[in-house]
Amino acid sequence: METAILARHGESEFSLRGAMNGDPGVACPLTDEGVIQARRLAETLRDTAIDLCVTTEFARARETADLALAGLDVPRLVVPELNDIRVGDFEGGPLEAYRAWARERSPVDVPPGGGESRAQAAERYARGFRLVLERPEVTVLVVAHSLPIRYLLLAAGGSTPGPYAPAVEYATPHPMGREELERAVGGLERWARTPAWVEDAP
Repeated sequence: METAILARHGESEFSLRGAMNGDPGVACPLTDEGVIQARRLAETLRDTAIDLCVTTEFARARETADLALAGLDVPRLVVPELNDIRVGDFEGGPLEAYRAWARERSPVDVPPGGGESRAQAAERYARGFRLVLERPEVTVLVVAHSLPIRYLLLAAGGSTPGPYAPAVEYATPHPMGREELERAVGGLERWARTPAWVEDAP
């Protein structure tokens, strides 16, 4: 891999309602606006040769990829390691309820009802991006979710995750060269090994 283009899926029914969905088995299609956003991504990428498209197991990511690459013969690879965070009892509930819980907890705390901590999710995301780095294709489009992309962008900028992670824009490309991605993944791996919030984290 020489270039990875990271993009969050388009707006989904759950995100429109402000609800949590970390279970890929739960149906969560794009909204009409999400479809428009995915088609806009297609226009943005029109002059870029995409050799491989990586998606998560979630329908909203796969649907976005289908629309962004409509009419193109681009191989697909599902990487579950980049799935959205599993949130236990917060599944299907209000996003703000999960955020309120998360702001008051350490990065190693697991949500009630199971799921995974933010540190566990970060370690999993790093493994997923390592798989992207190992691909032989030159340019890889990665359609994933806000949290893995935000965590990687923070690491690329020399920062670490905080108790609140600002959402990434829908269906907006974030190109990253191999060396930058290597550094970002390394930073995320280091944080996941000794996770802690910093006082000035976003």
